[in-house]
Amino acid sequence: MDRKVLLIGEEKSFMFNAIVNGLKREDFKVEACAPTVKALGELTDPPVVWILYVDGNLSEITDTIVFLKDTVIEKEYYFYIIGSTEEIDTLKAGMPMHVITESFVRPLNVKELAASLEKTMAKGAEAEQKKKILIIDDNPTMLRTMKNLLSDKYRVYMANSGMNGITFLAKNPVDLILLDYEMPVISGAKVLEMIRSEAATSTIPVMMLTAKDDKDSVMSVLDLKPEKYLLKTQAPEELIRNIDEHFESRKGR
Repeated sequence: MDRKVLLIGEEKSFMFNAIVNGLKREDFKVEACAPTVKALGELTDPPVVWILYVDGNLSEITDTIVFLKDTVIEKEYYFYIIGSTEEIDTLKAGMPMHVITESFVRPLNVKELAASLEKTMAKGAEAEQKKKILIIDDNPTMLRTMKNLLSDKYRVYMANSGMNGITFLAKNPVDLILLDYEMPVISGAKVLEMIRSEAATSTIPVMMLTAKDDKDSVMSVLDLKPEKYLLKTQAPEELIRNIDEHFESRKGR
């Protein structure tokens, strides 16, 4: 992972510029951005570490905060916030706990921020080496269960519908897809057909994940060549073993 970060705040602020210069002295590449949805939306190839600097203007950037929360969750960015104790508490109250990587109270010790960024980037570099798995399932409980089961070994992404899965794949390459067989609107079999019909996704291994093991269900997807047909009723250890064996078998290909 490179040492590039995005610092979001009022660029005319003395403290904002002091943070920019301080991070540069610690050998970080700093891209500055105004705290507006328009400015953030126009970024091309942004870094994966975002830092929001709040300096008494929290009430003026409500739309920006919503945009930041949604973007950080969707893209799995690392998100830091710098502000007063009250501003940090307000931001934390409006976001899921896992969204905020770390927070710092003003006035900021830039060296402490830099040390935290070092640890985060080392962790991110390690995570980038993990295989990427997309789980497509309309059951939120199943999604959470599978993510908790696999996250120690793999980078896990989730989509709660077939179309959300297809949309995610259009922008994000993965190494394996776990696809629910029974879903409303678009069935797992239809989603698999769509995956196979696109050149960019046609060769991604897909494992059907289902509670149905009858012959008709199995036969309906065999022509689309799923990697495996896994039962949701399998023991967690068995599911992990099947996935581990899949990646082990593909080493060196």
